[in-house]
Amino acid sequence: MDRFRPSVTVAAVIARAGRYLLVEEETPEGLMLNNPAGHLEQGESPVEAVVREALEETARHFVPEAFLGVYLARFLRPARSEDVTYVRLAFSGSVGEAIAGRALDQGIQRTLWMSEAELAACTDRHRSPLVLQCVRDHAAGRRLPLDAVNAHPSLHQPSVKQA
Repeated sequence: MDRFRPSVTVAAVIARAGRYLLVEEETPEGLMLNNPAGHLEQGESPVEAVVREALEETARHFVPEAFLGVYLARFLRPARSEDVTYVRLAFSGSVGEAIAGRALDQGIQRTLWMSEAELAACTDRHRSPLVLQCVRDHAAGRRLPLDAVNAHPSLHQPSVKQA
């Protein structure tokens, strides 16, 4: 029997003047909206990962200020026989202006600022149902301390390769 292996991702929820920073990205399902987000990589903490992903996808430095929570969603893509459960660690924080000349990550078409209402009006374009849920939780005032996510120093040790 195969062991259940969810895919761990991080997401940045960034608000400014009542609007949220989103990315528009190419996916197998077409052009979709998402929070700046991506996969946790081996050897990095969730906070390091969300800072990296936000920079790659928005060309802006992200400063995490709070932990929003842990979110789970299942994604079924019959055309590719994919059945993936995502575990999303969401963080809220702030960004500066876009870094001039810095390219967006592959597949990211643009960044845009949308209100919660604008985002709720186009759920068919969301990469995941977690996009709106994270924004709604942020808008409702959910904030947990960053140290609610503990990353043990062993994460930064070199990996051991077996012969």
